[in-house]
Amino acid sequence: MRRIYTRHLIAPSEAIDVNGHVNNLEYLRWMQEIATAHSAAQGWDLARYQATRSSWVIRSHAIEYLRPAFVNNELIIATWIADFAEQMSPRKYLFLRAEDRKILARAETLWVYVDASTGRPARIPDEFRDAFEVVADETDALQVLG
Repeated sequence: MRRIYTRHLIAPSEAIDVNGHVNNLEYLRWMQEIATAHSAAQGWDLARYQATRSSWVIRSHAIEYLRPAFVNNELIIATWIADFAEQMSPRKYLFLRAEDRKILARAETLWVYVDASTGRPARIPDEFRDAFEVVADETDALQVLG
């Protein structure tokens, strides 16, 4: 079981905004992509969500930008489940520059588990909870990232 899921990427020129650094919307896109990849890696891919007639929706995002990322920077993105409530789960993210391991941004998304047929919040099933280990402290992620 991977407690902390990581992905490397190179910031493409299409991600750069008029200020010459990675646009804020790219961070959101990357957050959703890595969350989906982490879920699939733990056995909860699109097919499984369709089979269980369930899904996740976003209630809120919070992003703290600490340093800019520029075109062709290699980034390391890490994500993990920070907790479980009955119907919601906060997921945390760190964005680091690979070259020096400086934190560029930290973020959190509050995800709500829903019944896909009604769109209403539903209880997170035990099978999902069992697929993920909660990581309550960012320090654990930083140790994994070196």
